Amino acid sequence: MIKLSIVVPVYNMASDGKLNFCLDSLVNQTLKDDYEIIAVDDCSTDNSMDILLDYQKKYPEKFIALHSEVNHHQGGAKNLGLAIAKGEWIGFIDSDDWVVEDYYERLLKKAEETGADMVGCDYCFTDEHSFKVGQIVHNNNYSQTGVMDEERYKNLILETGSLVVKVYKRELILGSYEPGTSDHVDIFPEDIFYEDNAVSNTWMLKSKHFEYIQEPLYYYYQHEISTVHSISRKNLEDRMAAGRLILKEARDNGYFDKYKNEIEFQYIVLFYVNTLFSAMPKSSKLSGCYGFTKALGKEMKETFPDFQNNAYYQEKIHPEEKKLIKMQMKSQLLFYIYYRLLWFYRGLRSKG
Repeated sequence: MIKLSIVVPVYNMASDGKLNFCLDSLVNQTLKDDYEIIAVDDCSTDNSMDILLDYQKKYPEKFIALHSEVNHHQGGAKNLGLAIAKGEWIGFIDSDDWVVEDYYERLLKKAEETGADMVGCDYCFTDEHSFKVGQIVHNNNYSQTGVMDEERYKNLILETGSLVVKVYKRELILGSYEPGTSDHVDIFPEDIFYEDNAVSNTWMLKSKHFEYIQEPLYYYYQHEISTVHSISRKNLEDRMAAGRLILKEARDNGYFDKYKNEIEFQYIVLFYVNTLFSAMPKSSKLSGCYGFTKALGKEMKETFPDFQNNAYYQEKIHPEEKKLIKMQMKSQLLFYIYYRLLWFYRGLRSKG
């Protein structure tokens, strides 16, 4: 078994050198141990697959190009890559992002020095293909690190951070699965965005020791087609689906009751708050926004009737958002009219 497998889901990233910049940062890693890059083309309609085949030809000892006949989004591509991954450690990277040249060497060295089975770092936002450090995001914090206990697990659930900005001991993800015994594994949900959110808690709670490097070693490329910048009906519904899967994962794996408050808050934010306040500013473009947000509020109330009393909700949600949510819980019509008038007024002020 080799040291590390890096799984890269790819879909239509050929333009503007995005895919090449990502892959160049991977093939030029300083890691001395053997590692493999498994890039999975998720039925791209551009020449992404041709680029992957070029890298496979140029770096046959470390690069594997796979092609999915059906588009199943990033979850499906990751499942195909994981099925053949031979690494003792597993890493993921989005195909429009990139990492510093010693990224994996440093994360794995940290694991070696501490005995950790999961290691992360910070990342930065950037809108240019360079190694100039942009806006730094602290992906985790030191209160979560060390040998895991109940308090650290709670902190990880509350602030999981991005899953791609970490490496994982393979057992956390794949258990005792033997590489290549299947052409597909059932790890990530398929056909939805936010697939990482759906499974992250289960991985976090399997970790025995987490460590963190407080430096931005991962570059998160910002552009218009990024998932985080795409607000569509499909995007919003996938966010809700991921929220439901968080609850199912917790119940199926037996940790819902122990971490109910934390999981409830996570669900509140992902399923409801982020979805509601992403949908509303786009209401003029989002077909059926009134009915959509009404159904969203109704499901939130049915799933966790007392969610407004959640201690984390009380502490962490912005007061104005809490005011609007309280209004929606009482009357969708009042909430909707008030919100539209509020944004109309703010629009007039900004023009003035």
